[in-house]
Amino acid sequence: MLGKRVPLSLKIFLSALAILDDLGAVLIIALFYTSDLSIPMLLAALGSIAVLVALNRLGVKKLLPYLIVGALLWFFMLQSGIHATLAGVALALCIPLGKPAEEASSPLLHLEEKLHPWVAFAVVPIFGFANAGVSLSGITADKLLGPVPLGVALGLLIGKQVGIFALAALAIRAGLARLPDGSNWGQLYGVAALCGIGFTMSLFIGNLAFPGSQHLIDEVKVGVLIGSGLAAIAGILLLRSRFSRH
Repeated sequence: MLGKRVPLSLKIFLSALAILDDLGAVLIIALFYTSDLSIPMLLAALGSIAVLVALNRLGVKKLLPYLIVGALLWFFMLQSGIHATLAGVALALCIPLGKPAEEASSPLLHLEEKLHPWVAFAVVPIFGFANAGVSLSGITADKLLGPVPLGVALGLLIGKQVGIFALAALAIRAGLARLPDGSNWGQLYGVAALCGIGFTMSLFIGNLAFPGSQHLIDEVKVGVLIGSGLAAIAGILLLRSRFSRH
């Protein structure tokens, strides 16, 4: 829909930001949505991470040892009370990436290539279809302006674009970063608005935040769908406007 209106460097920035956003969501889940901790299982999980780090440092390039230890790590995480999604992050960080000249033999890139079709065309769509369905019975116009749907929608539409753009601007002004090559401030703000399109992790956290309360979960889903839709429209309009032209 935007084509050449958005430079490649800004697309890379958006992709990297989306990854960091998901990692931040995983950390929030691990820190704030954990049950009672089991110290023995937590120590076993830490031991599994130590084994993964050792495999990496020893230069092991075979995927099987990482996957076996990763499965154990997932089990220990699950039993420890910490949300098991964190195990996937730890496993990915420990699998060797390799130097650019070694990309053809990189076990991490090989695993990514194998998993991508399943994740892109099966896991994520199934998750979306299974969790995005919402019953509108009992949700009136007044309730759409309630604290849960309104807060979620405004957080995605306003909170994300303002927060991302403000922090990026501060980093650029402080000399810690620079605008992506070939982009301007208007394009950066448009991309910040697009970051409000939150779906999988927003729905996931919504389900964790209100366990056993289907009505509140439905309100979260409505807020996510409205906020994401408006963020997409806002981002596209901003990137197609004269403010995003050189």
